[in-house]
Amino acid sequence: MDAGNQTCVLEFLLLGLSEDPELQPLLFGLFLSMYLVSVLGNLLIIMAVGSDPHIHTPMYFFLSHLSFSDICFNSTIVPKMLVNIQTANKAITYGGCITQMYFYLVFLYLDHFLLTVMAYDRFVAICHPLHYMIMMNPHLCCLLALVSLSLSVLIALLYSLMVLHLSFCTHTEIPHFFCELTEVLQSSCSDALSNYIVLFSVSGLLGIPPLTGVLYSYSRIISSILKMSSVEGRYKAFSTCGSHLTVISLLYGSGIGVYLGSAFSPSSSKGAVASVMYTVVIPMLNPFIYSLRNRDMQGALRKFVSRSFFPS
Repeated sequence: MDAGNQTCVLEFLLLGLSEDPELQPLLFGLFLSMYLVSVLGNLLIIMAVGSDPHIHTPMYFFLSHLSFSDICFNSTIVPKMLVNIQTANKAITYGGCITQMYFYLVFLYLDHFLLTVMAYDRFVAICHPLHYMIMMNPHLCCLLALVSLSLSVLIALLYSLMVLHLSFCTHTEIPHFFCELTEVLQSSCSDALSNYIVLFSVSGLLGIPPLTGVLYSYSRIISSILKMSSVEGRYKAFSTCGSHLTVISLLYGSGIGVYLGSAFSPSSSKGAVASVMYTVVIPMLNPFIYSLRNRDMQGALRKFVSRSFFPS
């Protein structure tokens, strides 16, 4: 690394969602509550899936991985935010910021890839039901999960290594509640054009094809569901697909909104507020969305809670 590229900053200041002292207790209580609900809800999903042999199917295999990813995603961001609010200390070390950014990107992309794989799983289950267990065999499911994780790790590593080559001035302030990639790039004292080019190129390359695949899968799924003669069959198909489609819409919608807003709007505070949606709210809602209209998941949760807390 050149001497001119070496960073002189020892820490960043995360400005958070608001600097109003009167709002800090409210923000602390709100985010602590959402974090605990998110972790508990996703942990229940993982344990229910693992303990009930009746739902050891590809869909719930990927759902449990998504829940684990959401727990890690939330835990990368929210605890540090809560500590900053509680101690009134907004500082995060340079190394801590890069580490937080790396793991945030790993689990963000892992969510993205897992949701894409889950769309393919629903496509096979509804459009090719007779071949479902052959096409979505355990070996393929494990391979898809491993590829999703590997791609996520490599992409996050690429972005993080590129940030390490940037220089930052002392007393660098980040108008966000965590070390979000575009905010870190905007805080750099050196030219980050190449980083932006790589960011938007990789995001387009790894975002457009999966999104196209999801849209194609659901066009075929909807067509197949409408052809079903059984009302119960339609309800069951819509209950599983509807949950997944809701999560995809929320994640893609909020993510695209945040990144387009950061690229074209000078207001970073609005971007920080919008980021709450995909970093905190969606991981908290996922367990409710996937279990609200899913009878299999509801049954597994009831069995797990009964065995764990009310043993006969």
